Amino acid sequence: MSDAILSVRDLTVKVRIGDDSRTLIDGVSLDLARGEVLGLVGESGSGKSLLCRSLVRLLPSSTLTIEGGDILLEGRNLVTADEAEMLEVRGGEIGMIFQNPTSHLDPVMCVGDQIVEGIRYHQGLGHKAARATAIEILGQVGFPDPARQYARYPHEFSGGMRQRAMIAVALSCNPKILIADEPTTALDVTIQAQILRLLMDLRDSRGLSIILITHDLGVVAQTCDRIAVMRAGKLVEQGLKRTLLAAPQHPYTVQLIGSHPSLPADTTSLMPTEEIDDERPRQPLLEIDDLHVRFPVGGGLFSGRARTISAVKGVSLQVMRGETVGIVGESGSGKSTLARAMLGLTPISAGHVTFDGTALTLQRKTALYRLRHEAAMVFQDPYNALNPRLTIGEMLGEVLRVQGKVATADIPLRINELLDLVGLEREFARRKPRSMSGGQCQRAGIARALAVDPKLIIADECVAALDVTIQAQIVALFRELTARMNLTLLFIAHDLAIVRNLCERVVVMYRGEIVEEGPCEAVFNRPQHPYTAALISAIPDIDPEKPLLSGIAAQRMDAGIVRQAS
Repeated sequence: MSDAILSVRDLTVKVRIGDDSRTLIDGVSLDLARGEVLGLVGESGSGKSLLCRSLVRLLPSSTLTIEGGDILLEGRNLVTADEAEMLEVRGGEIGMIFQNPTSHLDPVMCVGDQIVEGIRYHQGLGHKAARATAIEILGQVGFPDPARQYARYPHEFSGGMRQRAMIAVALSCNPKILIADEPTTALDVTIQAQILRLLMDLRDSRGLSIILITHDLGVVAQTCDRIAVMRAGKLVEQGLKRTLLAAPQHPYTVQLIGSHPSLPADTTSLMPTEEIDDERPRQPLLEIDDLHVRFPVGGGLFSGRARTISAVKGVSLQVMRGETVGIVGESGSGKSTLARAMLGLTPISAGHVTFDGTALTLQRKTALYRLRHEAAMVFQDPYNALNPRLTIGEMLGEVLRVQGKVATADIPLRINELLDLVGLEREFARRKPRSMSGGQCQRAGIARALAVDPKLIIADECVAALDVTIQAQIVALFRELTARMNLTLLFIAHDLAIVRNLCERVVVMYRGEIVEEGPCEAVFNRPQHPYTAALISAIPDIDPEKPLLSGIAAQRMDAGIVRQAS
């Protein structure tokens, strides 16, 4: 490509352990044009992030080395560049933003000072000029009243605003290329749309070239110019997005496109219709009546009276036995707080929660005992949800012993049965989480929930951090388990497309209240509340002709920026 700002040729990265070596990046070649947005897609472990770290020679371990190939940045070979030159390249010419801004922003520095650091190092400005430039950048990335936001710390912002701060830090060095590594994976659909629109605006205003690493083909379809597909360290296919999405050549690309949940499909065929059409009347397993959850904020010796915020406001809901219910809404809408209140993990301020006829507020001890033995939760982060010191077998055995539903002698057999249920080989009983992928860890987390032998499973954003093919596997697993075991499933998610494909009924929450609920088909096809319509409009679609934001969704996005920062 004649106008390429970055050219990678036959790049090979290997890891050496003792006398053995294994190839992690295998002869990858690609180009990035000036002002181009290149989408780099593939499942976890395909080498996407490692490839991009290799471009700036920030390999995550000393056992990894670049064994061959060239990385040409405007003609300079970064593979042979010395460390002094690479210090100028990192940030100054190639900037990076990461999936989890909380881990990459300094918690003890205000965001403004973190931006000033890069400006002073790479642009050589004095503190006063650097501060003025930092405030200007904060305004560019969508911070209202940037002069005031300059002095705030990362923990004072929402996830979406922290991601904007991370982008501002990357832009502070005035790079020519921006590498965005899964920048929207853990964000809800409305905030994701804000961040993606921001990246496109920055590309247009600054002339940036962007490498967007993602597992969501809906994101690349609406934002990228070209797509490169990686699998097992190899680049298996690349091309213009419309050409590649319309006529994929490699079987793996076909599989990725087929796994995308936003594809138009007859969702009724995916529903457990044998449960829906059952003539026997369903009985409620979980009943919530006028539930309020309030948290105290502020107050203290010098700050005056404490006040409270309402995380859940007057929610009433019934969940029937064997039903699959999706709870959706953006960050801060009260989804997770509601789930924790259902299980007795968060104090209830007012109202009632009744589980299988036992009221949590009136018979707390009995209700909690039943919830601990008949309900379970699957969490968003599969790694942090598992004990890193225990093997999967030890973890499952611990749950089985505490529950006391399986004889001690039968525990090894039950562990094997649980691994079979979630599609893990039995040898995983001897493995620890660090040796497993995100999808494998999430399957282990589901196995742990099943070890309780539950009537109810609450899955809280359990596929948010997984790539699209693994998401499809986990959703298929839930569908199979609910049908086979007559489980009741509450599926909390910000990905409405997955909820549409998995759940019978959807509940939409906004600012602690339920604003709409009903059968998935009715709600998604004919939303009655403007907020529901905005959420649906913001779903990234795999159709590249569909605009990233439209109508009410765009208005909601702009309003959301101010609301988050206030």
